[in-house]
Amino acid sequence: MSETKFIADTSLINEDLAPVPLSKRTWGTWNYAALWISMSLCIPTYTMASSMINNGMNWWQAVLTIFLGNAIVLVPMLLNGHAGAKYGIPFPVFARASFGTKGANIPALLRAIVACGWFGIQTWIGGESLYHLIRAWNPSLEAINTSSLFPQPLPLLCFVVFWLLNMFIIYKGVESIRKLLVFKAIFLPIAAIALFCWAVIAAKGLGPILREPSKFADSRSFFAFFFPALTAVVGFWATLSLNIPDFTRYSKSQQAHIRGQAIGLPPSMTLFAFVGVVVTSASAIIYGSPEWDPVKLASHFSNKLMVSFAMIGILISTLATNIAANIVSPANDFSNLSPKKINFKMGGYITGIIGVLIFPWKLYADPNGYIFAWLIAYSGLLGPIGGIMIVDYYIIRRKELVVDELYRHKGRYYFNNGFNRYAILALLAGIIPNIPGFLVSAKLFTLDQLPESIPSWLYGMYHYAWFVGFFVSSFVYWILMKLKK
Repeated sequence: MSETKFIADTSLINEDLAPVPLSKRTWGTWNYAALWISMSLCIPTYTMASSMINNGMNWWQAVLTIFLGNAIVLVPMLLNGHAGAKYGIPFPVFARASFGTKGANIPALLRAIVACGWFGIQTWIGGESLYHLIRAWNPSLEAINTSSLFPQPLPLLCFVVFWLLNMFIIYKGVESIRKLLVFKAIFLPIAAIALFCWAVIAAKGLGPILREPSKFADSRSFFAFFFPALTAVVGFWATLSLNIPDFTRYSKSQQAHIRGQAIGLPPSMTLFAFVGVVVTSASAIIYGSPEWDPVKLASHFSNKLMVSFAMIGILISTLATNIAANIVSPANDFSNLSPKKINFKMGGYITGIIGVLIFPWKLYADPNGYIFAWLIAYSGLLGPIGGIMIVDYYIIRRKELVVDELYRHKGRYYFNNGFNRYAILALLAGIIPNIPGFLVSAKLFTLDQLPESIPSWLYGMYHYAWFVGFFVSSFVYWILMKLKK
């Protein structure tokens, strides 16, 4: 029986999860650079930067934080990308080496749920833009109110309409998104330059913007916000730092994806974040208070045609980003649950439904909630997974995998009934220290309601959630696997 025949006969594979043959690994350096430039130029990038200004940073503090966070997350991105480029395997299959052929569903589902959250947030941004487009021509409509569980009926309807449009694109297949990605690659840089020029002109030069001081009274208060913000920046792409093999599996070589990602990720994120910082700082000068949401900012413009142009552009670019960044991975992750029953389209529909159930308008409504209750929270789940997979691949297995057995039950990656209990224990060890801080930060409990036996410093560890989870889980996993031998 040939290798291809053997793999195809197992229950752990379908067309989306199969290794990419060498003949189809055609992505070069500039393909990866373009991918990251395209994914970085999105509304949440702008929002992350502008929310830092809204929380008190000045322009260079916010830009430096974003550059450092992206430089840090690039490291696990490149490390995890190696296996994809070497073996042509996607993230859920790579996870089988450390978590087991069945246990890989744990990191895959955790990654998928986060992608569902991002899908919901991007869909809300699209629905919000659609509502502001309508409101531009009917100013009597009231502003969106997200203080209650649901927004008003018309904004909610706009969200549903944009959600249905996403589902239609999934139904038509990913090929239909290519033209939208081309539009986005052209429109968003032009829109970013236009916004930048508007901010400089309206604020009467770049000088007043750059002179806006930090709102922190002393270095202690600054660092109290800086470290959580840095963790949030790392958390922003902690998702892709795990499932980057989904993309590097198409790479011509290791050098191609390494160079492309280094060129594309930190510079493009930093430059677009700089635009968000400048525009938000300018809005504080122009309107008296910073406007961190670019959709709401565009709605302030008096020219109806300008507002309409901005909202249509945001709608199309958000649709393109949503499908490209937030559907590919969870579709593969859900497919890994049952490769013979769940294909790409079914995985996309599951993503869409969960994306609604997380109430994305509540996550996105508050800049503090966006950073502390979303970006940092899920980084505390994904950091431990990244630590385990990197230690397993580089230290335990020395970058050597047997691809056939990743698609086979009862093989070397089957462990105990398909689960590597050491990986699961290490995952829990990395998550547990962040739970007390999450409960307080998410306002599910107050400090008075939690047990006095929990030391106060443990709550502060949550501000470093990705780092804590990454290093604790990687160390625990290494120790457990050494003891196993």
